[in-house]
Amino acid sequence: MPRSRLPAPPRTSRPTPPELPGYVPPPDDPTPSPRDLLLTTWPGRLFLIAAGLKVVVAVLRRATGLPDALEIVSSAATIGLILSVGYFVWRLFRLLKRRLLWRVRRKLILSYIFIGVVPALLIIAFFILGAFVVSINVSAYLFRDGYDDIVSYASLAANAAANEIARNPAGTVETVARVQRNASLSERRYRALSIVFVPTDEKAPRPASAGEWGHTPAPDRIPPWLRVGREFVGTVAGDPNEQGDTLLIARAAVPVMQSANRLGFVIVDIPVDGQMLDSLYELTRIKAGSIRLGGDQANAISGIADGTATSDRFTLFGRSVTMLDARNWETGALHRATIANTYSLRGLYEKLAAAQSAQVSGMSMGQAILFILIIVAVLFLIIQLVALVMGLALARSITSSIHQLFMGTERVRHGDFTHRINIMSNDQLGELAGSFNQMIGSIENLLQTAADKKRLEEELRIARQIQMSLLPRGPLDVPGLAVSGLCVPAREVGGDYYDFFKLPGDLLGVLIADVSGKGTSAALYMAELKGLVLSLSQIYLSPRQLLVEVNRIISDNLDTRSFITMTYAVIDLKAGRMTYARAGHTPLIYMRSGSGTTEPVRVLVPSGMVVGLRIPGAHEKFMDLLEEESVDLINGDVIVLYTDGISEAMNADADLFGDSRLSRIVEEHGHLESSELRERILREIEAFVGAADQHDDMTMILMKVEQPVPAHLGGPGVPALTSAPVDQTAGTHG
Repeated sequence: MPRSRLPAPPRTSRPTPPELPGYVPPPDDPTPSPRDLLLTTWPGRLFLIAAGLKVVVAVLRRATGLPDALEIVSSAATIGLILSVGYFVWRLFRLLKRRLLWRVRRKLILSYIFIGVVPALLIIAFFILGAFVVSINVSAYLFRDGYDDIVSYASLAANAAANEIARNPAGTVETVARVQRNASLSERRYRALSIVFVPTDEKAPRPASAGEWGHTPAPDRIPPWLRVGREFVGTVAGDPNEQGDTLLIARAAVPVMQSANRLGFVIVDIPVDGQMLDSLYELTRIKAGSIRLGGDQANAISGIADGTATSDRFTLFGRSVTMLDARNWETGALHRATIANTYSLRGLYEKLAAAQSAQVSGMSMGQAILFILIIVAVLFLIIQLVALVMGLALARSITSSIHQLFMGTERVRHGDFTHRINIMSNDQLGELAGSFNQMIGSIENLLQTAADKKRLEEELRIARQIQMSLLPRGPLDVPGLAVSGLCVPAREVGGDYYDFFKLPGDLLGVLIADVSGKGTSAALYMAELKGLVLSLSQIYLSPRQLLVEVNRIISDNLDTRSFITMTYAVIDLKAGRMTYARAGHTPLIYMRSGSGTTEPVRVLVPSGMVVGLRIPGAHEKFMDLLEEESVDLINGDVIVLYTDGISEAMNADADLFGDSRLSRIVEEHGHLESSELRERILREIEAFVGAADQHDDMTMILMKVEQPVPAHLGGPGVPALTSAPVDQTAGTHG
């Protein structure tokens, strides 16, 4: 139904604003002493008991040994210690958090540390870790690259000798000697090269060898695992020497092929000894240390040492490892050889920078890049220190203003509204201090508003009680007619109204009305309507005549923005008839009793216009449109009168409950008693609406015709009306 604007409430004199209650400080929360924690709390007692058990168990274990039962006790005591210590750590964390982070200044300082210092430290740690990863990988790569050169040289020497022997088998001895001599004269690191020819065919030349072969005996046969393959180039593990050290040997075994026949193998060895490692250091700037073998052996075998003492102290840079695959020459088993390397970060950088031969201002490219990096690092540290100092100073200036605000709020909590904060700056903190001063000046108005609101709520509560008292109180006892009513305002007070009237001739008048709008104004118009209908119902027994008179009288008293919809019915139980008229109100729902009825539920919509319109010709139009109809009543008939708060109840999707859904519920459950039918309808509405708010007043009257009434109960054939005791249940009347 249309809604009207509520009239403005009248202005009243302002009472004295209430005083603020005195400031009550929060209760003290003293931190218990360590003695109290240990003696009065269960974690403390658990700690003492568990610690005592651990001491006893330790003494018994040292003295006589522990049986299994005491081992279980020791484990339980360990668990108790862990739980109690965990509790104390958690309590210490809460204490430190409360004491360290209570002041805003400390929070800001920690924020600056976590925002500025910690990320910078993480960046530095990231670059250090990156440099560490790069350095160990580069050092391992350089050493492996130098070592691979040795293995490649052994392969080249073996292939050269194999080709010469294949062309001239008779000169095998000279060829082997020449290859060994050329290797010893080429570079110092190949002076220990040893070479041997091992025949595998009857037509092959006799075995020939050259070199010292001091690292291992010269092979006199080819192991079975090598005969399957064509050649071998890699690393083998030599036999341990007198000191128990194991050497790595760069070995190449190349077959000597003549036509389709394999005459034998040329085996070239370059032992990885101290001299070889020294030459690798000169080439790569990587110093090899101990060599250990692993793999399928049970224990690693210690390798040779480089002759230099190594420190056991932890260093982030300077150490790396190189891993090689080393075979056992006899069995072909593969082992993992680990070579511990040491290097100088500066020497490693100089080795890499040596590739840049360009000069910049008298420095090499590598030195220039390093110089630039140092300058950037120094600038980074300076900027970080300046940012930290500025952050601490800014935190101090901010927290000083916040401290003044805190002191001001404390004064206000004590009831001192004269305190003002000195504005020391023109920034947002200064604006905040000015806003605080303005807030202090407006607190009296806020208190006055709160007092007015409280007074208004009290008046609305009284108005609700008065409005509920205007509705029928308690069940209406009408022999032959079961009546149940309901009124639930959407606000404290509403504009819906229903009532029952004793009419002359033992008739019963039933009225339901809805004043436009909600709130206090609608409730006042509803009270006016009650008095008017109560007096006119004793004069006019015709519903149409009563509504016409009500419209004529009340239209002069209603606001131009307000109107009333209403339905008035007169029930004559003796004659079994209900006469009714509808002035713009929601329809009536009438369910006819009897299973053979073709249309059990009818929606009665007689013509009629709303009451109280103040427009020219409205009363004449009202009289022309208003119709009066009647229906015959029999035992079991159900009549439902309701306001639009029932039919227009909305769910969360803004769907309406609707007249058709209400009619279907009446048809399905009309056999129930009137109170049970009312509860059924309410449950259906609640299920439909769900969590949506009630947006309009809900009022409903349900009447069910019962068995015929004997004439002697109500005078000459007419039932008597009696009033039942008062029911003070607010919002519902049954």
